Amino acid sequence: MKAIVFTEHGLPIDSAQALFDSELPRPTPGPRDLLVEVQAISVNPVDTKIRAGAGKTAPRVLGWDAVGTVREIGTEVTLFQPGDQVYYAGAIDRPGSNSQLHLVDERIVGHKPRSLDNASAAALPLTSITAWELLFDRLGVVENAGHGQSLLIIGAAGGVGSILLQLARQLTGLTVIGTASRPETRQWVSELGAHHVIDHSQPLVEQLNAIGYPEVDLVISLTHTDSHFAQLIAALRPQGKLALIDDPASLDVVPLKRKSLSLHWELMFTRSLYQTSDMIKQHELLERVAKLIDDGVLKTTLGEHFGTINAANLRRAHALIESGRAKGKIVLEGFGD
Repeated sequence: MKAIVFTEHGLPIDSAQALFDSELPRPTPGPRDLLVEVQAISVNPVDTKIRAGAGKTAPRVLGWDAVGTVREIGTEVTLFQPGDQVYYAGAIDRPGSNSQLHLVDERIVGHKPRSLDNASAAALPLTSITAWELLFDRLGVVENAGHGQSLLIIGAAGGVGSILLQLARQLTGLTVIGTASRPETRQWVSELGAHHVIDHSQPLVEQLNAIGYPEVDLVISLTHTDSHFAQLIAALRPQGKLALIDDPASLDVVPLKRKSLSLHWELMFTRSLYQTSDMIKQHELLERVAKLIDDGVLKTTLGEHFGTINAANLRRAHALIESGRAKGKIVLEGFGD
């Protein structure tokens, strides 16, 4: 089968060996696995972070978003049948989805939204799971609640921010404040439902004061948390909550104590990495997101379509992710002839 792989970490993305086309053996499903014929994928920052590590590796396949058709099922599969159209984000400790055929545990897979084409659906799984878990699992926000409370989202125009804005606006009563620094991303954040948009390249507290929110109840920081950390502590109301997904080199959490602030980490791969007893919740939330899409409550966060799934196009996608200028999700579709 066709696959895009790398064998050496840390190569600049303009190197032909950073990602290259290859042929790999057809995989065989385990008991709870689906064998999926991949039809569309999207690219996430985690792809670039893993590629940028150190050392050499056996040919490794990246990719943690896919849409495809179930071709085979394992002996213990109960949720899907061959022929089902599915979408999912996979597991970080297994080969990724940048391949024609891909194995994935059924408990982290959902039926693809019926109203979306493959590319539009491929933009959703990883970011939807991350955003849902941030909002409802980590911060404990209750659906249809939060009236009179406020949520500040740092980096709201990216992949996670784009779906998080919609979830917060459509499913809760929170006042949603998103940050973006360029005219096109500010417009995108506003269109996705933010009540207010401020610029994370400028002092945050002054801008929050200017829009009438000297304190916020909740903060979700999606990028550059270390550079904003002191401002986020200053902006949070006493007993507020801060959640993050990025990878600061270090954080001094002692200043959280004075305000009794709580800190919450989110990694959407945790359930699959540890085979947690509630792993099937990712299946359930993807099913819920699909229904919300089909009901017109949420919309795809596809930002750009980069064409066929091949090494050259994936290198272009990684380069855009690494530039920090992506808006929404980058999607690729089909493996060509």
